[in-house]
Amino acid sequence: MGDYYGLETSCISNGVISLEYLLSAGPRIVRLFHKECPDNILVEVPEKTHQTDYGTYYFRGGHRLWHAPEHTQRTYIPDNLPVSIASSADGITLTQPVESGAGIQKSIEIILDRNLPKVTLHHSLINRGLWPINLSAWAITQLPLGGTALFPQNTSPVDSDGLLPNRNLALWPYTSLADPRLSLADDLITIIAQAALPPLKIGYANMAGWTAYYRNTILFVKSFFPQAAQPHPDFGCNVETYCGNQFIELETLSPLTSLAPGQSLQHTEVWDIIADVSPSSDLSDLCSLITRNLHPDVFTLAARQE
Repeated sequence: MGDYYGLETSCISNGVISLEYLLSAGPRIVRLFHKECPDNILVEVPEKTHQTDYGTYYFRGGHRLWHAPEHTQRTYIPDNLPVSIASSADGITLTQPVESGAGIQKSIEIILDRNLPKVTLHHSLINRGLWPINLSAWAITQLPLGGTALFPQNTSPVDSDGLLPNRNLALWPYTSLADPRLSLADDLITIIAQAALPPLKIGYANMAGWTAYYRNTILFVKSFFPQAAQPHPDFGCNVETYCGNQFIELETLSPLTSLAPGQSLQHTEVWDIIADVSPSSDLSDLCSLITRNLHPDVFTLAARQE
């Protein structure tokens, strides 16, 4: 057993990467290590909290599962109770008790590749309440400042005549397009993750199926099965990011789904942790490296499940 600021943890590893998760709260992944890097790839912010009608919500850092759209009475229900753990041949599933306010039960299945620095995460939401709920699974990864986040843009037309729009951009009220951390290009949006307030948050319909963060010599890639034609929260966003004065978040969202009582939905991500990336790599080199490491077999399965 390990410890995360007074909370019990456990760990799974394949010899290349190791992943630490909470036992007494969650479901939460709080630490991620590559054998070539001694530092936690995820951020640790145990002091950051938010007061709610249900008690204190702890952001903690690392990776968490929320459900969108964001709402003060539903999103910030504390996850401070122990999780149940089910083991399988290739990983584990962390399941929380049913949320007292929303009637939703969250779980994350964590599957490590047997040899590669790759993690598959199946995020599940189950409606344990009495009424249908319209929501999206919202997978949020908090990362340390000091790197660059990459958000690929669609450059191809979506109709044969090229008359329809092929990109969107959602902006939150506190976001400024003049923020020096934000760079908008035709094929790629980047955010230099530096501490600043007010925070910066954007979202969009990602058709490439990946987003990434490059810091020091580690390239962290989140890939997913994009369903941009389906309805999504926040003006049609399946990818969002938030950058404040303590961390940056890479967020993916499933399509909006009406869950009847007893029904569930699943949202799959694959993480690739690519080490020893040259500091001299330019953005095009990083994008090429990412696309060579995508995993269409995983998302063919995800498409059938979702």
